[in-house]
Amino acid sequence: MTSETVRGAQGTLEIVDVIDSWTKPVPDLDPVSTTYFRAAHDGTLLIQHCPACGTRQHYPRLVCRHCAATPEWEAASGLGTVYTFTVVRQAGMPGFQDGPYVIALIDLDEGPRMMGNITDCPVDDVRIGARVQAYQLRIADGIGLPQWRLAAVSTPNA
Repeated sequence: MTSETVRGAQGTLEIVDVIDSWTKPVPDLDPVSTTYFRAAHDGTLLIQHCPACGTRQHYPRLVCRHCAATPEWEAASGLGTVYTFTVVRQAGMPGFQDGPYVIALIDLDEGPRMMGNITDCPVDDVRIGARVQAYQLRIADGIGLPQWRLAAVSTPNA
């Protein structure tokens, strides 16, 4: 990406610093994802917006998935709805033995769908259609990772 300009409200999400206690893998930064993970470190959830066709997308890519134009960065609100989820109850790879935990697909209010963990609640409280709010974990120097919490008001599954 040639432009590092970010549109929208930046640095608005809660940041939880876990650098000293983080034992899970840390993302490898590349030219496309570096801006995303660095913004998360500073409390911003980024998505990409295409100036040519208006498509919003997540995960970060070099080109728009719809028209192949060069996307720009946009700060998302950090609000979304649980599309689907699973509860991991068995110990897996090193660093992931702290189950049970929830992995969910979240439909962001801005449109794109992203994957993340829902934390800070009993796993049995998570429901499809529940409203969630993002927060950012600082997991390494200059690297943040979005996480999700149930929002105060949930929409029941219809």
